[in-house]
Amino acid sequence: MTTLSRIREQAIRPALALLPARMSGQQAEVLLLAIGLQESLLIHQRQIRGPARGLWQFEQGGGTAGVLSHPQTRDLADHVCRARGVTPTPAALQEALAGEDDVLDAALARLLMWTDRPPLPALQDVEGGWQLYLRTWRPGAYTRGTPDQRAELRAKWGRNYAAALREVLP
Repeated sequence: MTTLSRIREQAIRPALALLPARMSGQQAEVLLLAIGLQESLLIHQRQIRGPARGLWQFEQGGGTAGVLSHPQTRDLADHVCRARGVTPTPAALQEALAGEDDVLDAALARLLMWTDRPPLPALQDVEGGWQLYLRTWRPGAYTRGTPDQRAELRAKWGRNYAAALREVLP
């Protein structure tokens, strides 16, 4: 089983089962895989040089606090936390993510995407997915990067998105 297949089966699908059905679907799965690849290659549970935790690289004061407080996600985040046996606070979530709760991590990632006002981009809309990623994850390597670094990150996104599409739409 490939890493993408394993993550999809063992983290993404169980996470989506904790959320309302309208949050599931191929578009969500593709984006979750592509963002996970972009953030951690879906192998690093701790940011190499930074405070982020989990495969989707949540920071305590960023995405973690965001999904707990955003009006669109706070009740759902509370539900997911309780289902995973985690106190719904940023510190407790960071600890659980550092402990490698990939289901919790994937659910939080989907909730973070839910905070974005536009609907999910259509399948195969690579640029739409990139823009959603920039708006919701706000990657520092991109915002602080040189034009060449930004171009490489965008190219990496294209490769990651293509790999995610191949997994979801074989």
